[in-house]
Amino acid sequence: MATQTSVKVDWSSLWKKEDWWALWIGLLIFFLSLPGYYGIYLLGWVPRVAAPWVNPSKSVVVVGQALTMTKAYLGLNPVLSILFFYLFLLAILTIAAKAMGHSARRFAAGFTIMFILTFGFWWLFGYAYFNATPDQYAKLHITWSIPVGADGILIYILIIGLIISNLLFYKRKLPAVLETGARTEWYIKTAIVLLGALVGAASLRYISLAVTLVERSLIAIVAAYLIYWPISYVISYKLFKLDIKWAATLASGVSICGVSAAIATAAAIGAPSIVPATVASIIVLFAAIELVILPFIAATFLKWAPYAAGAWMGLSVKTDGAAAASGALTDALISAQPGLAAYKTWVMSTAVMNKVFIDIWIGLWAFILAVIWVTRVERKPGERVPAIQIWFRFPKFVLGYLGTWLILWGIGFTVGAAMAAKFMVGGVTPQTELFRFFFFALTFMSIGLTTRFSTFAEIKAGRMIAAYVVSLIIIILIALGLSIAFFAGLPPPK
Repeated sequence: MATQTSVKVDWSSLWKKEDWWALWIGLLIFFLSLPGYYGIYLLGWVPRVAAPWVNPSKSVVVVGQALTMTKAYLGLNPVLSILFFYLFLLAILTIAAKAMGHSARRFAAGFTIMFILTFGFWWLFGYAYFNATPDQYAKLHITWSIPVGADGILIYILIIGLIISNLLFYKRKLPAVLETGARTEWYIKTAIVLLGALVGAASLRYISLAVTLVERSLIAIVAAYLIYWPISYVISYKLFKLDIKWAATLASGVSICGVSAAIATAAAIGAPSIVPATVASIIVLFAAIELVILPFIAATFLKWAPYAAGAWMGLSVKTDGAAAASGALTDALISAQPGLAAYKTWVMSTAVMNKVFIDIWIGLWAFILAVIWVTRVERKPGERVPAIQIWFRFPKFVLGYLGTWLILWGIGFTVGAAMAAKFMVGGVTPQTELFRFFFFALTFMSIGLTTRFSTFAEIKAGRMIAAYVVSLIIIILIALGLSIAFFAGLPPPK
């Protein structure tokens, strides 16, 4: 008779795991912003770089000063606003880092450096000549610029991070204090929770479009799962002759959700720790390359199908950070082009939607692989895999993304979508959006700082890299086809 091993629930994961802290912090910011619906702006003191700017004295504004329903922040100096913003983030993130087992002092020091670098370069590259679009030239009294748009500043932040890690620290390790502060996955997961609020508020006016995108994303993800993993596994195991555990872990990493899927798969099949560690290094390096290249290709050749461009990022780029970041870049590059401004946020939302739906299935896929390994590959009499493993593998921050979205939809259905959209966009999202953008910016800086191109030589895993590259190229092409098939032809939001 088969026996199922009992699994003890470790409740400490609620305050010890990055996924849960991304959820808690994202929800904290979201709920603090909700009174904005009634004209009470608890986060109205947050600063925003007024990109594109030409006058330094007007380069940073206080979010609450632009909201018509309050005068509470009219006298707040932008410099004090930046200080409050830093102290607020420092406090909640340091508490979380300490709870997760990190040194509070080291994290505080690392985050302080990250904040200075990220906010500083956000401000610097907010200068009009670095980002203004042609339609803004007359108002700004300029005649040229690098027209990437305000969100395109993220490109510069990524490049700065890459320069610091690969040139300034070319022959030595990044300082430990900076590595502690560069928490790519944590920042992007928090940003994605807050993105749910943006998508929820924006889609109140376009509910039918949002539902269509959700439906097509789900179908595309199912198709991708059925195609990606078998191809990647066959390439790794049959063509490049990798060990079965290496092949399965690499196949999950390249075909599903990058590092998270690789780690979940390795745990599910009992692979040695060196396996997910090596695969993760390869994934992160190539995700950075995808992030630098694919958005520009999408913005150039898929501007006729903006939703498809976003879906392509979500289906192609590995790791949550790089996928969401590539969606943001593609969104910025496409919406800055003439006649495509209506697609702003929707390209990014489509990318993140696809990535989030991929994340949702990580737990189920890890469970399926665990069952296959126990019953087929390494059969042990009487051993069964508990279904609770699905929950253990489930990415918890996804609950925040869906929750913030659904809460705003609930308000919309209660008071009317049009009225809710007006007050949400006018009061709630200006507060959450600033935090979302800054967490995105922290992510881009972190990706740059933690991407070491010299790692290619250090890994010395030629066959694995070759298997990954071949699989990735095939997946990118299949993802392009799926994106066009499911998302091309959808009308712009009206």
